[in-house]
Amino acid sequence: MQLTAKLTAILPEQTGAGKNGPWKKQDIIVETDGQYPKKVCISLWGEKYDRNLLKIGSKLTISFDIESREFNGKWYTDVKGWKVEGDNAGGASYAGASYAEDPASYAPPVFDRDGPATVSNDDCPF
Repeated sequence: MQLTAKLTAILPEQTGAGKNGPWKKQDIIVETDGQYPKKVCISLWGEKYDRNLLKIGSKLTISFDIESREFNGKWYTDVKGWKVEGDNAGGASYAGASYAEDPASYAPPVFDRDGPATVSNDDCPF
């Protein structure tokens, strides 16, 4: 999937250690255009994205995957960006590390539709 939106917030970078080594995750908040703008939190994994692209107010085109899963009767959804491009067509872009190789080595964000996004460090089965 792909989304073009304005960057409205950059959340603090999160780091940790998994069984395959250290990981880094940068969450960003973007806002869509239109009559009813929507805000979306997108996670960028690894260090391969150009931090210069992440400027509040800049227009970004983001390619991403959405994944939902159930745990203890609740559903959690992740939005993982794998490519980020700036306004200009020839600008720098981000192609994220392949988190699909071993998803268990990362602590993904957990989105609860009844509350704010949090990072889960408990013993979830996923």
